[in-house]
Amino acid sequence: MNWLTFSKTLSQQLNQNIVIQTAHAVSGGDIHQSFHLHTNQGNLFLKLNQAHLLPLFETEAHNLNAISQSQSIRCPKVLGYGLFENGQSHQAWLLMEYLDLTHQGDDAQRGKDLALMHHQVYKATQPFGWFENNYIGHTLQHNQWHSSWVSFYGQQRLKPQFELAQLRGANTELFTQGQKLIAELPFWFKSYEPQSSLLHGDLWAGNSAFSKDGTPVIFDPACYYGDRETDLAMTELFGGFSPEFYAGYNQVFPLDAGYAQRKPLYNLYHILNHYNLFGGHYQQQALQLVNALLKQAQANTHTSAHTCAKH
Repeated sequence: MNWLTFSKTLSQQLNQNIVIQTAHAVSGGDIHQSFHLHTNQGNLFLKLNQAHLLPLFETEAHNLNAISQSQSIRCPKVLGYGLFENGQSHQAWLLMEYLDLTHQGDDAQRGKDLALMHHQVYKATQPFGWFENNYIGHTLQHNQWHSSWVSFYGQQRLKPQFELAQLRGANTELFTQGQKLIAELPFWFKSYEPQSSLLHGDLWAGNSAFSKDGTPVIFDPACYYGDRETDLAMTELFGGFSPEFYAGYNQVFPLDAGYAQRKPLYNLYHILNHYNLFGGHYQQQALQLVNALLKQAQANTHTSAHTCAKH
């Protein structure tokens, strides 16, 4: 990487003088190259990737800006993104403020701040979705607007993941059972109508941390407006959040009593996405979960039919 030439590119595209003095590669994810830059403007954080992946950076920038504008929970400030001619090839770049992060901080406050973000509600005739499609990892995430959350979750979340799994060579049973599950979705929403909260969309412990003063920070979002329970469910899928986090969240925005029943349904989306990204045992995990959910819905249907027959 020619940092002198890249400094000139940044200066031109951002319309300010930026001189990169040193650049250190840092770990953080398996999709992009990341660098801690020391510049005349202070410390900055840079992501690089192939030119055709610029849309990942564009949508990430839009997502971070939306979270920042909500004034609820801290996230990195975006300085810009674009393309850089690096020798014979082009590279996509995303430049942000550099935050010195740690995993130690006020977890109750992290829960409170997330709850404040979830209070950002999109009011429209079709409130569930987002202004553009974006990405979860490097999987395209469909965000067409819907008036119904059940319709959105079935058609924009589960259906594309089942279709992608089929293209990836998954067992036909996963796709077949998945279509049955989508048809059964109303079962989980008989007495629950979620509002359209601003969501992080990919909230596992690796996408959240704290600044050195203990302030909660989130990053690498896959934003949309949807049921806030989806964010909470993912925090429980891979762990990393303390009881204080959930206590802080519920203090500001108490969860519905039926959350525990819907949690596996929401985590199915991420398990399917992990199969589509990484393959392996996630296929069997997804199929087992689909069958368990179907059994739950169908058992309720049979119980209801039996009750009606007795009357």
